[in-house]
Amino acid sequence: MPNPGTVRHPRAGCQVVADDSSALVRLAGTVEPDDVDRVRDALLTRLVDRPGPIVVDLAGLRAGGATAGQLLAGVRRAVRDWPAADLLVVDPSGMVADGDATGLAVYPSEAEAMAALARTPMAAVLTEELTPTVGAARWARELVTDGCARWGVPELAEPACIAVTELVNNVVAHVSTPMTLRLAAQGDTVHLAVRDRSRRQPRYVGPAPLTSAGGRGLLLIDTVARRWGSTLLPDGKVIWCVLHTEDESHWHHD
Repeated sequence: MPNPGTVRHPRAGCQVVADDSSALVRLAGTVEPDDVDRVRDALLTRLVDRPGPIVVDLAGLRAGGATAGQLLAGVRRAVRDWPAADLLVVDPSGMVADGDATGLAVYPSEAEAMAALARTPMAAVLTEELTPTVGAARWARELVTDGCARWGVPELAEPACIAVTELVNNVVAHVSTPMTLRLAAQGDTVHLAVRDRSRRQPRYVGPAPLTSAGGRGLLLIDTVARRWGSTLLPDGKVIWCVLHTEDESHWHHD
């Protein structure tokens, strides 16, 4: 019986095998260009389903290292601003490009990668499942306020509440699916993300005219957050933003 953590396709050259008891994900076989989207989706889903970095082991790859390296570098760029998300790479054969070129943390053995993971300070993380109801944004604000106080960045509570209100209300108003709110502290920053079950992407067209009704949600996020964006998943998307304490005084003054 196939491992439930394995992604298979009858014509696929690469298998993605996830260890549900750890952060380890193994790629096996050959990474062909036709595999890239499927493998990327599997890794993004793994990263959104559990907080914290993952270790991707390439020891089982027979070929396609260059393609795998580009794929993994793209995944890392996509998730680097998600709350508590990153990836480390095990590459005993030296198949991928130099880590300095790809931005990847590459290790020659699984043991060394797992040891590096253990040395990485785990970000303080809060995760909550929310239903698309009127009270969802209020509960999200309570969680954000509590997290900012707990992590010693109370000055970010107000802008973070503005951002999370817009993220949650966007789901309630426009897609009406269950959602996952995740937030994490990292130094003097707070990372927020809301994952929903719709692939409908948000549209940001700049400041809304003063005479318009609504349409300012993404503008508010763009105002209080240093960075924000949206990442498509096979069954939905993640909309994320990053807030910095050093920006808060400027935002509050403005």
